[in-house]
Amino acid sequence: MQKVLGISGSLRENGNTEYLVRYALELFDQTSFKTEFISLQGLTIRPCRGCYGCKNTEECTQKDDDFNFVYQKMVEADGLIIGSPVYFSSVHPQLMALLDRAGFVRLWSGKRFSGKVGGPITVARRAGHNMAFAQLLLWFFINDIIVPGSSYWTVGVAGASGARDAAKDEEGLNHIRRFVENMTKVMKALRVWG
Repeated sequence: MQKVLGISGSLRENGNTEYLVRYALELFDQTSFKTEFISLQGLTIRPCRGCYGCKNTEECTQKDDDFNFVYQKMVEADGLIIGSPVYFSSVHPQLMALLDRAGFVRLWSGKRFSGKVGGPITVARRAGHNMAFAQLLLWFFINDIIVPGSSYWTVGVAGASGARDAAKDEEGLNHIRRFVENMTKVMKALRVWG
């Protein structure tokens, strides 16, 4: 059974980003996919040092267990949905620490992410989505992950902290729903071709 991992890069418990990532995973739960959710809230993931230690070891030389735990879940998943709150037109720093390190380890270890399917979800009160969304798309692209489209970008408009605000963004929910439909089609096709 194919597995989709959803990661919320928000450090707020029960926040809007978590709500939208869980919403996407619930749509997968209605199909023949297994899902798992990880929140970075409460985890310690230090930034990449750019030491290239992973070039020889094929694993990150920093020894914080939270990174290794999340990275292994990413490797094991067939699909990845990565959500980030947008505060100053960029991806949350804690999430970028994870993605930078995961990208470097993947770079030197071959094809651990190649052929996976996934995409980003960003959440902002008003503006800044485009830059953060582009940051995440660039990460998916350079890691050889297939990104299906949707009827618009998978962004949520939510200003108040707490999931109740994201739940009111019907347009955003519709775009996420369409994205999940397309991601499901691609993953099923890849399973048949594989």
